[in-house]
Amino acid sequence: MNAAAESAPLVRTVGYERATQAELIERLRAAGVALLIDVRAVAASRRAGFAKTLLRESLAAAGIDYLHLRALGTPKPGREAARAGRIAEMRSIFAAQLETPEALDAFARLEAEVTARPAALLCFCAEAERCHRRALTERLEASIGARIEDL
Repeated sequence: MNAAAESAPLVRTVGYERATQAELIERLRAAGVALLIDVRAVAASRRAGFAKTLLRESLAAAGIDYLHLRALGTPKPGREAARAGRIAEMRSIFAAQLETPEALDAFARLEAEVTARPAALLCFCAEAERCHRRALTERLEASIGARIEDL
């Protein structure tokens, strides 16, 4: 690996679909993550421990900061398409979302945060390839040369 690639920020992604909160936090700690960036449009969950407030408090107790970038979440029609297995449709809907002023601002914040310290992007989907996290990481690769690791 060349020096430029080695100095590029390493951005991790994680889905909590098949994890408990404790498992997720341990995975983040083991990977050296200092900041969890929640990229869900709705930071609520029926899964115990993954609603925004409780998750933020639990992460803080483990020494991990939390940031919710709502504008980088998938709009409801995109989430419905993903649940139905229509990944290309979800990505198309999400691509349109990423062009909104709110999402452009949030993406600039994302670039700054992942450059400043070890960070991971969080969403529900266990498989990054089927999640909008992949579209975000592809953009981070193109914009700041980020290296990506799915936890």
